[in-house]
Amino acid sequence: MGTLSIEPLTKEAFAPFGDVVETRGMTPLSINQGYAERFNGLANIDVASEGGQVNISWFVASVRPAPIAIRLMERHPLGSQMFMPLNGADWLVVVCADPLVFSSYRAFAAKGHQGVNYARNCWHHPLLVLKDASSFLVVDRKGDGDNLEEYWLSEEMQLDLSSVASRG
Repeated sequence: MGTLSIEPLTKEAFAPFGDVVETRGMTPLSINQGYAERFNGLANIDVASEGGQVNISWFVASVRPAPIAIRLMERHPLGSQMFMPLNGADWLVVVCADPLVFSSYRAFAAKGHQGVNYARNCWHHPLLVLKDASSFLVVDRKGDGDNLEEYWLSEEMQLDLSSVASRG
C-alpha cells in the first residue's frame, strides 16, 4: 500500500480525529490553597451512548518490531477512547478517515507529555510505542453494546521511522 510519513502531533492537525491532551497553551486554575494547579477541559470524553459508563484503565504496551507494519485499524462506535502516557516516553499515533483510502491516513509523533482522545468512530491503530513497558492511563467506555470494529488492510503499509529519528 505504501509508506506513511510521520508528522508532529498538534491540536490543529489532529482535530479531525479527536483531542490532543496536553496543557500547553492552557491557563491553570489555582487550587488547594495555591499548592496545585488544575487544567480543565482537556478532552471531550464521550461514553454515554447506550448507557455506557466511564472506564479508567492502565495499559502497558510493548514495542513492535521494526519496520512497523500497519495491518489493522479499529474504531469504537459507542464512545471515545483517551490514552495518556505515564512514563514520559514518546509514542506514535496512526489514524484515518477511511481505512480503504490510503490518502486519508495520518501518522503523528506524540511527545511523552501528550495524550490523545480518539473521537467516537475515529479509525486508529492500536498503541504504537517507541519504548518497551510504556504505561498509559486509558479513559474509555464500558457497558453493553458492540464498541469495537476492526478493519484488516488488504495490503500493509509501513511507517517511515526515519522522520521520528531525525526529530530526536
